[in-house]
Amino acid sequence: MMSYGKMNTFIDIVSTAPVKDADGFVINGDHIVASVRAYKEDRHGNERWANMAAFSEATALFRFRKIPDVDITTSLFIVCGGEQYQIISAEDVRGRGMYVEVLAEKQEGTVR
Repeated sequence: MMSYGKMNTFIDIVSTAPVKDADGFVINGDHIVASVRAYKEDRHGNERWANMAAFSEATALFRFRKIPDVDITTSLFIVCGGEQYQIISAEDVRGRGMYVEVLAEKQEGTVR
C-alpha cells in the first residue's frame, strides 16, 4: 500500500499543442497544462516492476491527484527535475476518480 503522504515531487504536465504567438503565427510551443505534487518511483528490479513487463519501456511511475477537467493522455509529457518523461499509460487508481497513475519513459537528451 502506497502512502499518499509521499507526494512530495513537483511535476509539470505539458502539452506540445500548437499555439499562436503574439503575431498570429502558429508555433509548436510547450504549454503547461498543470503543475502538481506527485509521488514518483523510478524503475527498479522489484517484483512489482517485473509484473509490469508489458510496459517494459517505462522508466518511472508517477501518482497524483486527479486534476478536474484535465484528461491525462499519451499526447502529454511530464517534466520533473529538469527531465522530460513521455507518458506511456495513464489510469485511474482503483477506479475511484481520485488519483491517476502514470507510467512514463524518460526521454534522453532533452534539456528543458
